Amino acid sequence: MAERLERKVVSGVAWSFSEKLLTMVVQMVVSIVVARSLSPDDFGIMAILTFFTSVALTIVDSGFSQTLIRKSDATDEEYASVLGFNIVVSLLLYGLLILSTPWVASYYGSPVIADIAPVLFLVLPINSLCVVQTVLYTREFRFALLSKTVFAASLISGIVAVVMALMGCGIWSLVAQRLLMMGIKAIVFWVLRRRPCSFGFSLSALCRLAPFSLRLLATDLIAAIYNNVAQLFIGKMHSTAQLGYYSQAQKLKDLPVTSTVQAVQGVTYPALSQLNDDDDRFREGYRRILSLLSFVIFPVMLGFVAIAADMFMLLLGEKWMPTVPYFEILALSGMVYPLSVVAYNVLKVRSDGRIIVRLEVLRRVVMTCVLAYTIPRGVESVAWGMMTMAVVDMVINVVAAGRYTEFGIGSLLGTIAPHLLLAAMMFVLLWALNHHCFLSMHISLRLLLDIVIGVVFYLFGAWVSRISALRECYKLLRNMLRG
Repeated sequence: MAERLERKVVSGVAWSFSEKLLTMVVQMVVSIVVARSLSPDDFGIMAILTFFTSVALTIVDSGFSQTLIRKSDATDEEYASVLGFNIVVSLLLYGLLILSTPWVASYYGSPVIADIAPVLFLVLPINSLCVVQTVLYTREFRFALLSKTVFAASLISGIVAVVMALMGCGIWSLVAQRLLMMGIKAIVFWVLRRRPCSFGFSLSALCRLAPFSLRLLATDLIAAIYNNVAQLFIGKMHSTAQLGYYSQAQKLKDLPVTSTVQAVQGVTYPALSQLNDDDDRFREGYRRILSLLSFVIFPVMLGFVAIAADMFMLLLGEKWMPTVPYFEILALSGMVYPLSVVAYNVLKVRSDGRIIVRLEVLRRVVMTCVLAYTIPRGVESVAWGMMTMAVVDMVINVVAAGRYTEFGIGSLLGTIAPHLLLAAMMFVLLWALNHHCFLSMHISLRLLLDIVIGVVFYLFGAWVSRISALRECYKLLRNMLRG
């Protein structure tokens, strides 16, 4: 049983990580090409509408997907009821958002919002068709199908967005990319489904899932609002162009962070759920995930900070250079976010959900104070506030997860300290080279040397220091290739 689960996890991580890596490359290329063709105002308008879609998508799911993954004996009736619930709620929310669109367009002084919102918000009913199918494939560890589908959808939608941007379609290229991405996933999931999933609605089935689901909904809804609420105020109190710079920095920061987290989280959440009854194996699995994530994400994010100015100038051009300070600050928050997500997964698996709601309320009280202080002081101040909240989130989640794993903040620091120290040394080296040795070089050559030297220094340092995560990564990569 244990060996079979480990093989599934390794295979799942292999497919998921490969897909996330390839998808990240595709999305980065698409973002660069589209950003060079569109204006910061276009991205600012999309950031405003993203707030509403993020909140609405959270309500459509309502925590039922995570509950179905967690539940070992989910029935066909429960799957059908959740599917029916998703569809009905998505249609109701679509109608409400369309009714509110004229007010939003007037509030921000952007008539184009009223034009694109009815089309963009179609992602809600389309997404409602994907939720239960994704749960089924996840429970069956069919990550090969999930990975291939997501990558194909990302590639096709990205190509369409690039072509439309080059043809002068403006913000509509971003709308088309979002709709195609979701639409392709929905079509493939339903055409290739192996297990029938009917439409239905049973109040008793939903009531069985509701206690844990509603607690997750409360926390996820609060998180969706607070993670994007700064964008609403930036767009109103400053300008949509400033919001465009900030949202672009956040988007580019999220590409490696989100890809890494989702690759590991999507596989390890169902796996940890199956290890829930074995305390020792659960705690060791939790520690290994934190170790691997910190070993990978720390040098990536600090490396981005070191090369940010050259990277933006070479890839996006002078027009997007105001984004650099925001990106450098937000990249620091990307170092701790993956650790926070893994600790939060522990709470979802081991707690009954009550502590999740309490901690979410605590976090948002702190975040309200942070936003109230930073938003009037400018966009860079908001970025520092987000970085501060990322650290607070990580500490809160790790301390709370320690109650269920006996792996608290002290154990975490002992696990990640070698990786942080080595990544910091790499950053100092790159900073010194860029400011003293590479100044006269062409920007492309300087960027290439930074990447090569950073990677070699970090891996060689890990080998000399005998960091265990390096061996774990090697074993994982070897098993992935064999699989």
